Amino acid sequence: MTRPAPAAAPARQMWPLYAAGFTTAFGAHGIAANLGGFSADAVTSLLVLGGLLALYDGVEVLLKPLFGSLADRIGARPLLLGGLVAFAVASGLYVVADSPGWLWAARLGQGAAASAFSPSASALVARLNPAAKLGRAFGGYGFWKSIGYTLGPLLGGVLVWAGGLRLLFAVLTVLGAAVAVWAALAVPVVPPLPKARQTVLDLARRLADPAFLVPTAALAAVTAALSVGVGFLPVSGRAAGLGTVATGAAVSVLAACAAIVQPRAGRALDAGRLSIRTGLPAGLLITAAGLACATLPGLAGILSAAVLIGAGTGLITPLGFAALAARTPAERMGQTMGAAELGRELGDAGGPLLVAGVATLASLAYGYAVLAALVAVGPLIALALRRRPAQEPPRV
Repeated sequence: MTRPAPAAAPARQMWPLYAAGFTTAFGAHGIAANLGGFSADAVTSLLVLGGLLALYDGVEVLLKPLFGSLADRIGARPLLLGGLVAFAVASGLYVVADSPGWLWAARLGQGAAASAFSPSASALVARLNPAAKLGRAFGGYGFWKSIGYTLGPLLGGVLVWAGGLRLLFAVLTVLGAAVAVWAALAVPVVPPLPKARQTVLDLARRLADPAFLVPTAALAAVTAALSVGVGFLPVSGRAAGLGTVATGAAVSVLAACAAIVQPRAGRALDAGRLSIRTGLPAGLLITAAGLACATLPGLAGILSAAVLIGAGTGLITPLGFAALAARTPAERMGQTMGAAELGRELGDAGGPLLVAGVATLASLAYGYAVLAALVAVGPLIALALRRRPAQEPPRV
């Protein structure tokens, strides 16, 4: 089915969607980066800390595909608004209760709420913009998500220092509620479209199609590299004798490069200066080169790794989502975005686990190298999977 070509959405409709992307990123990293330094009864051991960190992402892995499909059934806007309101309510639980049990409940509720409004926001970005503007739209959406990832640990740390974890949750409560009101006023109703009945076999066939599999695998690969960079580059810095300022700056460089590249990559895609076929392999190779640089000792290796991983992530993200949106029937947009977000979450969790496992058996440098090799193989697999029968018309 051919995707409808809507007129380009005005900026006032897109900004609340960008704010929703910022909210989920800021909420995820702002709390996760500051739980470890929070001395309270709620965080009594590394095991408890690990459980709190995994809770948010674990819920997203389970629920994002379900909420994505639900967005196609009832419309993405209700799920966007409901998820943002639920995020504010879940954040407010800990502000009011301020007890260990409610911290777990609040984190669980935040993850579930983000599972609803994050794929809904992505689906609305796709539904509100024509194919010729998808690169710019997803570039802007990815930019503000990266800003959330960047500011989360920094601003979150300042808030926890100033008023404890309750102040951070209070800010997230206000943020979720404010974005919900903004979206309710500015984001138009995008009704669900009628669609043919889909069997489990049809769904499996569509998700195994290279049109879905290649961009999603690329998004998962760079998300894995990004998560590894954020988590392990500071470890490499400390091993090289660098201080916390230098290692923190390296992580900020990584996030900043990802934020800067994404809008530019999106505009280049829309202008025809960059294509999906060349951009995805290039982004994977740049990311693999960054991981390889992480094996080099000293500040030069860490900074070059941060720049290249950030640039590769910034290149892949808008191209991957634009490719998925352009080749997905509009009535299945939520399902596709939810499944793609699941792929990213698996990369987010799998990358650090792989590197940590290899590092335990050998060294951290070998962990970087193994992940770099896997990411570098991606372009070859992508080229093989993208070979389609000549008689099959492109689905744009």
